[in-house]
Amino acid sequence: MYRGFNLMLDWYNEASYKAGELLFVADKVSVRRTLRSFMLEDGVLDGSKMQEHWFPQVEADIFISHSHKDEKKAIALSGWLHTTFGLKAFVDSCIWGYADDLLEKIDRKYCYNEEEGYFNYRDRNYSTSHVHMMLNTALMKMMDKTECLFFLNTPESLSANDVINKPTTHSPWIYSEIATSQIIRQSTPRRRTVEDTRYFAKGGRIDEQLRIRYEMDLRHLTEINIDDMIEWQDNGRVKGVKALDVFYELNPLTMPIL
Repeated sequence: MYRGFNLMLDWYNEASYKAGELLFVADKVSVRRTLRSFMLEDGVLDGSKMQEHWFPQVEADIFISHSHKDEKKAIALSGWLHTTFGLKAFVDSCIWGYADDLLEKIDRKYCYNEEEGYFNYRDRNYSTSHVHMMLNTALMKMMDKTECLFFLNTPESLSANDVINKPTTHSPWIYSEIATSQIIRQSTPRRRTVEDTRYFAKGGRIDEQLRIRYEMDLRHLTEINIDDMIEWQDNGRVKGVKALDVFYELNPLTMPIL
C-alpha cells in the first residue's frame, strides 16, 4: 500500500451505485463457488485453502474501508471511481456476507445438537474464531495488494468520544483495519518518484448486542472531503493508475503531529 485517505464523504448517487454493483457480480459468484470446495474428503475443513481463496484474485487499485451500514455509499463510490477514472475498487462488505454463510454451514454441521435442539456454545466460539481469523487475514492481504486506501469516515463508522476528544468505533473490523493500515508494508509504485511515504486506512460491522469501544488514531491518513473529490474529477484528464498520481499531487503527504 502506498497511501491512505480519511475520506469525509456523505454522498450517494443511484447511477454510480448501479455501476458499482455490476462490478461485483462476478466476484460474488466466484466466492460462492469456492465455498463448496473447502471440505476435505475426511471431513476436515481446509483452513489454508479457505483463507487463500476467500476473495477471488481481484486486481484492485483502491481498498474502500467502511461501515457495513454505508455499503451502498461505498459501492456508489466504487462505481464513480470506475466510471470517472477507470479505477477498480475493492469493497470488502460485498464479500462479508459469505463469512456468515460459511459459519452457518459449519455450525449446522458441527455445532448443532439435533437431539437437544440447540448450538453448542464452545463449538460455536471455536468455529467463529477460525472463520473470523481467516477473513481478517484475507482482508489484510487485500489491503497489502491495493495501492491506496479510502476510509469512508461517516457517523456510521466512527463515533465521537466526548471524554477524551478522540474518534472511536464500536466495530472490531474497523479497528483492525485502521491498525493494520499503520503497520502494513509501504510500497511505492515504480512510476512514482521517491518521496516520504511513511504514513498511511476498515469498514466494519456494528454489533447491535454487545457494544465495545475502540479508540482510533487517524493521524496517518490524509484527510479529504467531497471538494477534494470534485477537484480530482475536474483535473482528471487521464485514466487508470495515472489518475491516482493526479490525486496524490492534489493531496500531498503531510507529516502527522504526534
